[in-house]
Amino acid sequence: MSTITRRKFLATAAAGAGVASLPISAPVFAQAKTRELRLGIITPPGHSWNNHAVLFGERLEKATDGRLKLTVFHSGQLGNESVMMQQMQSGALDMGWIQAAELGSRVSNIAAINAPYLVRSTEKVAKLVRTPEALKLFDALPRETGTIGLGWGITGMRAVFCNRDINSLDGLKGLKLRINPTPAFRDFYQLLGVSPTPIPTPQVFDAMSNGQVDGLEADIEFSWNQRFDRVSKVILAMNAVFMPFGALVSGRYWQTVSKEDRELISGLVKEALDQQINSLASTEPGLIEKFRAERPFHDVGGNEIQKLIADYDKIWSPKAPSLAELRKVGATL
Repeated sequence: MSTITRRKFLATAAAGAGVASLPISAPVFAQAKTRELRLGIITPPGHSWNNHAVLFGERLEKATDGRLKLTVFHSGQLGNESVMMQQMQSGALDMGWIQAAELGSRVSNIAAINAPYLVRSTEKVAKLVRTPEALKLFDALPRETGTIGLGWGITGMRAVFCNRDINSLDGLKGLKLRINPTPAFRDFYQLLGVSPTPIPTPQVFDAMSNGQVDGLEADIEFSWNQRFDRVSKVILAMNAVFMPFGALVSGRYWQTVSKEDRELISGLVKEALDQQINSLASTEPGLIEKFRAERPFHDVGGNEIQKLIADYDKIWSPKAPSLAELRKVGATL
């Protein structure tokens, strides 16, 4: 397992671009004793997504006696997720761990997994993303994006960090919040009367400090690492939405892989995702207790949730037909 510079990656990608679409014969495989796979991810070293991508790489190298190795390009070194999707489509990037927000912008049905109140706890998020109904969302990816989905990883349920003294959903009305810009989240927060305010993630702490926004929404793990509680008066556990990621492989690369290696890679990715999910679900309660020790921490719902769900589904059911199915599954977990 190793890291690599963006310049070196681009140089090697350019060198290989001319042969990306050519069939690979058995003699070529025989000559290639070591194959370096490249995986792009937006999270930094130390984040659970990144940790488990590295773990997958270590296991892959061990299982193949070094024949297959993995380099993880962390922290968006290769560009944002849209750029990484294009790189996988062209064959310049072998794998990517990509948020559902990006996937849903390309295949609207996938955005169903970002709908509010599918489940109301991270423990149930961990169950939902493993169901056949959630995995079936990947079915359109090969046709629409040239990638194959191998499974879901997770963040926990997202919370609102606010510099106003509020304790309910009603208190969000009229506030300016920095939210994840995916349309699925935007429509949910607009139904709550929020004014979504786009701000790049590195600027969020300062925007909260100087009052440019009244708050932001984010998952617990990321928020503890960034210490958003330090610029907040209260924390609202929304128990509404979450942002999973899909572990994707380039279709162009997949065509060059033997059946045995496909099974090996798929199995090792699933193992890494299972461990990522279990790890986050088990560590999040401790992070919540740390937040409770720092700021008022309110679990919010309100009396209008059913109306909120109905209003939301009226917007999204036509665009994401799997939404109704995911709601049924979520209700059983």
